[in-house]
Amino acid sequence: MNAFAIRPTQLRRSFPTGLAVDDLDLEVPRGEVLALLGHNGAVKTTTVRLLNGVLRPDGGSSSVLGFDPATAGDQLRRQTGVLTETAGLDDRLTARENVEFTARMRAMTRVDAKRRTTSLLAQFGLSERADHPVQGMSTGERKRVALARAMIHDPELLFLDEPTSGLDPAATKAVIELVQTLARERGRTIVLCTHFLAEAGQVADRIAVLHRGRLRASGRPSDLARELFPGLAVALDLGRPATDTELMSLCALRNVHEARATAKGATVRVDGRDDVPQLVNHLVGQHWTIFGATPQTVTLEDVYFAIEARVLSGADESTDHRIVTTATTIGELDGRAA
Repeated sequence: MNAFAIRPTQLRRSFPTGLAVDDLDLEVPRGEVLALLGHNGAVKTTTVRLLNGVLRPDGGSSSVLGFDPATAGDQLRRQTGVLTETAGLDDRLTARENVEFTARMRAMTRVDAKRRTTSLLAQFGLSERADHPVQGMSTGERKRVALARAMIHDPELLFLDEPTSGLDPAATKAVIELVQTLARERGRTIVLCTHFLAEAGQVADRIAVLHRGRLRASGRPSDLARELFPGLAVALDLGRPATDTELMSLCALRNVHEARATAKGATVRVDGRDDVPQLVNHLVGQHWTIFGATPQTVTLEDVYFAIEARVLSGADESTDHRIVTTATTIGELDGRAA
């Protein structure tokens, strides 16, 4: 079995308005969650349509679950499920009818379709609304019906476009837990397109950041964080913002690489945790009043906005700002696939 569920190579697609997807190279191992990130206009949806065989590329190629989407799209889509941002439900039908209809279109028997539909609607808290027309449902309810429909045939690969948009906190938590279960326990591969970076950070094994149709960074969030934010950030609580003079004093220290003022003091960047007690002891010896020194965790939001800042700082669009990390070797993946 191929270790990679998704592997586009120099994938390109243009429209009359211009180039949409520009030489996309990406590797997504089986059983992992990929968060596809980027602002509006980053062509995340176009990329998904190419990978699912709905659009044909102008150049390059892809392997998705061992199929070429451009030539074997029908075969591929039997093993994929798609949740679009607009849901695309038939308003004339009930929630149950929408899901059962899709099951029958997937060639499931009537008995299996009913059983699977009932199970999924219950899983998403829709049992009491199952026989109501979707036309009168809330945005969150419609999204849950659409998600049940996408999962009706237990696909190997799920493309989820903004799956938590319009959901309340309880439903959002349920979707996040579902994504984690599908990937970790059942080995499903999931491509998650979202604007909610905190939620993506909870489930993503790796991320890919698109900007104007080009891949600008890809890899595991922790590896990208080390690349973009070397060392360790430490929040110093001084009970007030640090002065310019204090910031200069901090930057002059051997183990401090960066210092900036915050509302309660300063954030400094050092090589690692071993430097923190030395730094605090030195400052106390210099008669600084320090109420706390707290190591800071780099979040997915930090990583994403740092990548965006690098891209936007380039004066020439032709400059290659890509950051690609490969934390997992192909040999390790082949061993896992076996």
